[in-house]
Amino acid sequence: MVARTRSFVLAVGAVCLAAGLLSPATSQAREVSSYARVNDDASLRINGRTIHLAGIHVPDTGTTCQTWRNPPVCGSRAVVALRFKIDGFVRCELLSRNNDRSFNGWCRVGASSFEEGEDLAAYLLQQGWAVALPDASFEYLTMEKIARARGLGLWGIPVDNIRRR
Repeated sequence: MVARTRSFVLAVGAVCLAAGLLSPATSQAREVSSYARVNDDASLRINGRTIHLAGIHVPDTGTTCQTWRNPPVCGSRAVVALRFKIDGFVRCELLSRNNDRSFNGWCRVGASSFEEGEDLAAYLLQQGWAVALPDASFEYLTMEKIARARGLGLWGIPVDNIRRR
């Protein structure tokens, strides 16, 4: 009798575990893939969730506008760069949740079943529009140093201060 009860409990546990692993809600909770809107602080708004790009900080660089786009795109330089880069769907792996109910995530554009896509945080670092956080990956820290050495983005010529004659 004890052996039957034990095997029944094990069988029920295995079924519950399999159902939990195969449940669509479980897999969707860790990854979000949809159209993204870029907020003014360079976070993303996807399916009602606010997602900050993990491993980086985007400092405020003042407002700029790209008037050649219709409608014109305005915001900080990092926000404008992200809006230009995204132009559609984003896939984010949610890594952690913040106290304000927002998330930190690894977000990519051009991701598919066969392609990993392009990392948006890495893109901002390479362009010089973000800084790597102290606990960021070695790759992110290196990308920031390269952008700094090349004088890109934040470390470049202050474009708004150039006076023309």
